[in-house]
Amino acid sequence: MAIEFLEKYQALVDQTETIRQVGRVQAVEGLRIESLGPQARVGELCQIHISSIGQTVLAEVIGAREGVIQLAPYGEIEGIEVGNLVIGLGETLSVSVGDQLLGRVLDGLGNPLDGLGDIAGVHRYPAIQRPPDVLSRRPIQEQIETGIRAIDGLIPTGKGQRLGIFSGSGVGKSTLIGMIARNTSADVNVIALIGERGREVREFIENDLGEEGLARSVVVVSTSDTPALARLRAAYVATAVAEFFRDQGRDVMLMFDSVTRFARAQREIGLARGEGPASRGYPASVDAVLPQLLERCGTSEKGTITGFYTILVEGDDMDEPVSDAVRGILDGHLVLSRELAQRYHYPAIDVLASVSRLVNKITLPDHRDAAGALRRLLADYKEAEDLINAGVYVAGSNPAIDEAIRKRPMILKLLQQSSDECSSIEETRNALREIAGMEMADA
Repeated sequence: MAIEFLEKYQALVDQTETIRQVGRVQAVEGLRIESLGPQARVGELCQIHISSIGQTVLAEVIGAREGVIQLAPYGEIEGIEVGNLVIGLGETLSVSVGDQLLGRVLDGLGNPLDGLGDIAGVHRYPAIQRPPDVLSRRPIQEQIETGIRAIDGLIPTGKGQRLGIFSGSGVGKSTLIGMIARNTSADVNVIALIGERGREVREFIENDLGEEGLARSVVVVSTSDTPALARLRAAYVATAVAEFFRDQGRDVMLMFDSVTRFARAQREIGLARGEGPASRGYPASVDAVLPQLLERCGTSEKGTITGFYTILVEGDDMDEPVSDAVRGILDGHLVLSRELAQRYHYPAIDVLASVSRLVNKITLPDHRDAAGALRRLLADYKEAEDLINAGVYVAGSNPAIDEAIRKRPMILKLLQQSSDECSSIEETRNALREIAGMEMADA
């Protein structure tokens, strides 16, 4: 009886509207809106009431000084003017989570985009969270299957590992992500499309991902025409969704396209709040937020998040600031080669330029030996490729090159794969064994 009595009054308290923190727009300068009040912390949400059109815009506090807060909007700023009411919501960005998310397409705030109705999530997860404690992370010891022979055989990936896909434009990264989503052994896919062209989003979902891939995926989209803050927070929303499924004990595949556009969104926000540009126009805050985001991926005591993060290599420059910073955080990288793509070699993975830092922990010795033998064959062929193509190489002058030439068709058959083709790890290991001419132990 006493419990029911307390629950009754608890419900009344929850329904009571408390005192609201309010303020007024003081200035609108580009992406930044300054407001005199309300009292709010960095990261809290506010609503800006545009009186002239009777609409509201959601915004987030990105800075504060002497009673004035700086806001960045999640929506368009058309119509916002000095004097508009600003109401503090007293909360940070969060997303509804649950199995109901599977097969759904969300915007950068976690709202449905697919016209299939609202998502009745059981829980809400904060979009911005700290990474798992370092001592709670289980060691990565098991390989995850991608269905792509070049990856599973030569750049093996562990459950909870983070790999970068370094790529210029138009070399097949979207197709590669779609192949991984359809073929992976992970329980759930979470796909973040950050700063993509609007035309490409539907094409990716329908053509690259397909019904099979979408059925066990959650897609979070923030296109290039959305405000910088919406693009930025879409990355955190997608990561929070992946964290929810990991906390349910599942193996999650998080595919993130792209880190470069995430960094550009952070650059816009940083410059808007007065940060000075540093390396190639990127403010120091970019170097701060990258590890905060990427370190949330990985293992926990319950499940795993395996991350594939694409990085757009401007002018095929592997040493540009974002590429350089991300490479030092991740556990390996795949390099997509424009030269291979021009030869219609897909997936255009440059095996010799790609590496998995955990290969020794997740594969058997004979797998590593066979992969090493194939890498040596690739290196030997590449060293003599100009001579071979010019027709001046004399057979028998170098036994290693002779073997590389003889086994070239077998190697290309292993590395090339159509987008609708899937190979198990065992099939890939057998192909490696055949090329290397060795017996391999059972996994």
